[in-house]
Amino acid sequence: MRHNKAGLLTRSIGLAAVGVLALSACSGGGTPEKAPEKETGTPTESAAPQEPVNISYMHRLPDGDGMTKISELADQWNKENPNIQVTATKFDGASAEMLKKLETDINANVGTCLAQLGYAEVPEMFAKGLAVDVSEFADQYKSNFEGTSELMRVGDAVVGLPQDTGPLVYYYNKAEFEALGLTVPTTTDEFIEQAKKSAEAGKYIVAFQPDEVPNWLSGQAAAAGSSWYNPVNDEWVVTVTDEGSERAAAFWQELLDSKATAVHERWGESFGKALNDGEVIGTIGAAWEAPLLADNMAGTANEGQWAVAQLPDFGAGALTGPDGGSGVAVLKGCEFPEQAMEFNNWLNTQVDALATQGLVVATSVGVPSTPEAISAFYGGQDVLAELGEANKRLSPNFSYMPYFSTIHDPMKKAASAAADGTGKVAEIFTAAQEQSIKSLKDAGLPVAE
Repeated sequence: MRHNKAGLLTRSIGLAAVGVLALSACSGGGTPEKAPEKETGTPTESAAPQEPVNISYMHRLPDGDGMTKISELADQWNKENPNIQVTATKFDGASAEMLKKLETDINANVGTCLAQLGYAEVPEMFAKGLAVDVSEFADQYKSNFEGTSELMRVGDAVVGLPQDTGPLVYYYNKAEFEALGLTVPTTTDEFIEQAKKSAEAGKYIVAFQPDEVPNWLSGQAAAAGSSWYNPVNDEWVVTVTDEGSERAAAFWQELLDSKATAVHERWGESFGKALNDGEVIGTIGAAWEAPLLADNMAGTANEGQWAVAQLPDFGAGALTGPDGGSGVAVLKGCEFPEQAMEFNNWLNTQVDALATQGLVVATSVGVPSTPEAISAFYGGQDVLAELGEANKRLSPNFSYMPYFSTIHDPMKKAASAAADGTGKVAEIFTAAQEQSIKSLKDAGLPVAE
């Protein structure tokens, strides 16, 4: 069960604080040069403020035109909460660049109190002692994040609150499906059958995406029941090549071998062209892709024809897996974690405002209305309600290891080989397995052999 795993993970990471795992002693890769002064995961004590406190918050949300800017939300909060003043700062850059800045600032004792972190980044930030355990302040807000609160958990520690999610769903062109006599697949066997039928007509109900495999394919493995990283007896047990991954690999290998799938880099120009041309009439994608796909196909015959459905059963029931999403964590050095979490909860329950940023909100206190433009592209469908249902199906058993990002390049390289026929899909998971073990060992973390 998740809770038992969590306890083991806490003990495993907790060893870092006494030097057994020696996380902070590692060199390179942005690892701190000196050990944290406090025990890893322990927040600065929350002093009872005698006067207004100041909370700093760094994010990398779009803040684009027509969106409710985060600074505007902070202004609203500040007016309503004069004793807890928040300053929100937008970081313009990639997530890796922001992580580097956060680490540098913390080590220079000028770090921000709250920061946006991707879920795959959370374990590493906690293991480094940069994100802290605020579970004593987080439990009271758990009911506001039903089904998603675990996303900000590392073992028994809770480092913040979730903000948005990226459960995998299935996007498809409803009109094309009807014209070809296809049905929306509910299992992988049905999916392969429909894919082959569509391919005979020169159209593809899905595209294999080599550049997206780290989170995209791991999410599918999670949907198939995988649980890749489990600490047992204070050692990491890495099972990337488990049965769930084997099911996901077999699914894609069959599609590739039968030429029933298109192959496109997700973030390459060819993918958008294939969508617009009607070559690709379906795609497995994260929830946050709903507005992106609408933008990709704006002004084409695709408008009004697409729809969103739940991910087919990958062999583990009505589950899906995560592909992206982020939360707001409390970082080392935050002087007032209790007050920071109070704002954190308020911010991440502003469903309509956050939806304007294109987020699929993680909170369970409400579902924002689907923006008119998105609804129109998807034929009037209540898209955000469908994505909210996907949130409820997120696998509770899949979590990331520290340094998860190190497996990205090996997975992409193996995926490119699988795509051009010089390799097999299963080798993507083998590459991830080998790199995961190497990265954990390189970081001084014990790995069960």
